Order: sequence, then structure tokens, then C-alpha cells
Amino acid sequence: MGSQSSSGMSGRGSSGNPDQSEPESNQNSTQRGRRQSDRQTERVTASEEDVDLAQVLAYLLRRGQVRLVHGSGATGLQLVQSVSDSDEDSDGAWEGRLGHRYDPPVDSHPDTQDVDRSEIRTQILLATASSNLKGRHSFTHMLAQVKKLNIIHHITSVLRRTHTISVSFSDTYQQKAFCGVYSDDGNLFLSACQDQNIRLYDTSRGGFMLKRTVKARDVGWSVLDVCFTPDSRSVLYSSWSDYSKTPTYIHCQSLLSLFFSLSPEERRFCVFSLAASTDGKEILGGANDGCLYVFDREQNKRTLKIDAHEDDVNAVAFADSSSQLLFSGSDDALCKVWDRRTLREDRPQPVGHLAGHRDGITFIHSKGDARYLISNSKDQTIKLWDVRKFSPKEGLAASRLAVTQQNWDYRWQQVPQRALKRHKLTGDTSVMTYRGHGVLHTLIRCRFSPEFSTGQRFIYTGCSTGKIIIYDVLTGCVVSKLAGHDACVRDVSWHPFQDNIISSSWDGAVRLWEHRQSHLLDEESDRPREWIRGIEEKTE
Repeated sequence: MGSQSSSGMSGRGSSGNPDQSEPESNQNSTQRGRRQSDRQTERVTASEEDVDLAQVLAYLLRRGQVRLVHGSGATGLQLVQSVSDSDEDSDGAWEGRLGHRYDPPVDSHPDTQDVDRSEIRTQILLATASSNLKGRHSFTHMLAQVKKLNIIHHITSVLRRTHTISVSFSDTYQQKAFCGVYSDDGNLFLSACQDQNIRLYDTSRGGFMLKRTVKARDVGWSVLDVCFTPDSRSVLYSSWSDYSKTPTYIHCQSLLSLFFSLSPEERRFCVFSLAASTDGKEILGGANDGCLYVFDREQNKRTLKIDAHEDDVNAVAFADSSSQLLFSGSDDALCKVWDRRTLREDRPQPVGHLAGHRDGITFIHSKGDARYLISNSKDQTIKLWDVRKFSPKEGLAASRLAVTQQNWDYRWQQVPQRALKRHKLTGDTSVMTYRGHGVLHTLIRCRFSPEFSTGQRFIYTGCSTGKIIIYDVLTGCVVSKLAGHDACVRDVSWHPFQDNIISSSWDGAVRLWEHRQSHLLDEESDRPREWIRGIEEKTE
């Protein structure tokens, strides 16, 4: 029937009515073309949907929102909802992690092209008067030179011959040490441990004495972040908690503990990062719901909530003493800059994005000048940023794509080789990239060294290998590795006026590392046996 119908139609068209046959032929051709086009469109659409679905699934797996488990069905696998991967709220997967065996890649010849042209180079060289610091030197030599050449320290003796970095104090807890920071005046040190204790040490007059211990209230798994108010009278801490229990501050003298409610919508809620304004009146927090929160202590209420990121906000900071500019960093691999003077809660728009990381950001630290900041990332790098150089749309797209392609979990897996790409992403506007430390297991901190004693010449960070890694800001080189911990170093804090660093590690130890001169050290002295000698690895 079909062939006959076709043949008859063909005969009619060819015999008597060419004017009719032409439109019919064109119409049939057009219909066939449309059907073919529709099929092609369907195939393209299906292909795009497959790609989109694959990217979305990879993204959800990477950020820990879902997990693959054995189940029924054709594939034998099942998707289940998971918890945040920023700092997990359970400890079951810690045993067997191999972060201490990881050997982080180091740039033998860091690309300094951008930093050489930047103003931060001029600032640091002027702050340290370090025209004599050209070339590669040991960290202790550089630190001594900075102190000798710095006008503030011009009276420092220049007769020192050799230099050592050693551990002069160590305190050990029964569980992991998560946080440890000096107060702004350097007279107090605040430590937080997984045993739910907040410990306050007196570090005035060169001492290191436990002053008091406070049991943190309503802690889920561990205290994850702490900070002092600028007057050192109060400390703040945060943890996983029920939505009705949010960050807490403790008055250092009265030990009065007070919750301040951020009124989140999530039932399981965690503020991963805390910062206090210079006047101590406001608290800035970044949380697992992707939001930024500002709490006014005088009004005792939340004054700002910003839907800031597509993923957990792991890091926040005030840009400078004005408290008007805010920095945030997230598992979406982006840093964002916010200006509160133009910020609307109903339509939050950052003044700019900083894109270039390939994986989530674990910490950010401001240089304090409202211009430069550093970010630590699960892509195993630290990046230096200038907020006057925001990333274009191409940079945001490249960073988002890189994040969706990460299908490993930094909490308990080793870093895959494919994740250690060294070329810059399109649109990466970072001033400098630093490689040589490991970022595994937890939200590892990094910071600028103090202005007073070093002119902020260095960046120092914890490391999943159990070391403290110190970089030269201007060369990108690792100038010192302080080894002595048996597990991940999560937090590090450099005394604001003295040459010592305190490390807080998952081996349960808090250690004070001091830079000393040989003629002040008596190698035959009767030091207590519990004092631990630290090791400064050579970095050639």
C-alpha cells in the first residue's frame, strides 16, 4: 500500500499539474527537514542533559551532599543524602587517614611575574627595608635580617651568629586540638579541643601558663572556630549544633557564657568561621547554609543575613578596621568581596569575585589594608589576591567547572594526581600562588606574619603532614618547614610582637615554637625533659 500510494502520488505530480507537485514536494521536504532537525535537537538536548546531570552528580558527591552506597537496582548503587564536607560532624572516618604520608608538590621556580609588578612588593620591602634580602636565604637568616633592618627593631643586636627554631613549650590533650589563636596584644592564647574544653593561657611576660579551662556548651563533635574580641575580654566559639543553639561568647573574667542567635533556617547548623569587628560590637560568621551573618552584640540581635555562596561558607574576614568591607570564601571555590554600604539583604550583590581556585576554600586572611588577602584551598594552594583586580565572568565559569570536576573527598582520600594541575585557570586574577603544603582532613588555616616583627613578609600555614609551612610572600618559595607533630596541623598563630608561633594539631599537641639565637641557648642546660626539641627542615 505504501509503495502504491507513493507511486500514484508521483504519477499525479508529474503528469498534469506541475504547479501542484512543486508545493507538495517542498512541503514534504520541509516536513522531513523539520523531523530531522527535531531529532538532532533532541539528541543534542539529551546529550546536554546527560552532561549537566553528570556534572551536578559529581558536584553533589564532591561537596558531600550525597553519597553512593551499595543498594538494590540495576547498578547495585544507591544515592543517600550526606552531611557537609567542610568539617564533618562525626569522627568515624578519621582512623586510617594517611595525610601525614602525603608529599605536597612544591614549585621549584614559582611564577613571580605578577607579584613583582604589584604594590605589595613595594610595601613589604619598605616595611622591612629589605634591599639586602635578594636571593635565597634560610628562614632564620631572613627573620634575623628583617629584624635588624626594620626601623622598629633597629636596636636589636646584630651580633647574632647562628639561629635555631625550637619548641619551648608543649601541652598535650587527650583529643584533637582544633583551634589556637593569640589575642591582639599577645598576652593571652586561646585553645579549643575536641574534648569540648576552651583553654586560656597567660602568655604575658614571655610565659605560657594555663590560666583557666571552660567547658564549652552544646558542642556537636568539636569546637570548629574561635576568636577573641579586640579588647581580649571575651572569646567566641562555634560548633555544629541544633538550629536553636548558635555561636557563643564567653566573658574571660566572669566566665559567663551567652548564646547569640543567628536565627538560621537550617535545623543542622554550623558557623565554620567567626570574626569580630575592630570595635568588638559586631560578629561576622559564615555558615553551612551558604550565608553570611552579622550579629550586633549591643543590640543583641542579628542585623544582616546574606545569601552569599552556592555552598558552605568556610571562611570570613573583615577587610580592615572600618568593618565596612567583608571577605568570604566557600566550597564553591570563590572568594567574594562585600561592601555593607551598598549591600541589600533582599538582593545581595558582591562588589567583586576572586576566582582561580579549583576546589573549595578552607580559610582566608586579610592583610588588614582592605586590599590584599590570602586564601587556602583544597586544591593544595594558597593564593594572594588584590581586591582591585576582580575576576571576569570567564574566571567564574572556569572555577565553577573545575569544582564540578572534583570527584574526590579531601577528608579521607589522598589527593589524586589530576587534582594537582599547575597552569592557571582562565580568568585567574590572583597575584601569586603558593604550593608546598597539604590541605586534607579539615579546614586548615593560613595567615600573614605580623606587621610589627616581620613587615608581613611571610605567609605561614598548617599542613596535613604535621608541619608548619612558611612561605616568602614575594618569592613564593618555602623558606621553612617546622616538623614535630604526628598528625595534621589545623591552626597556627604567630605572636603579634615576638618571634614565636603556636601550632595546634590533631595529634592532641599544642606547641610553642621560638626563634632564638645560639649565644642565648645553653646546649648543656638542665632543661626539663618534657621540653621537645623541634626540627627545622632545610629548604634548599
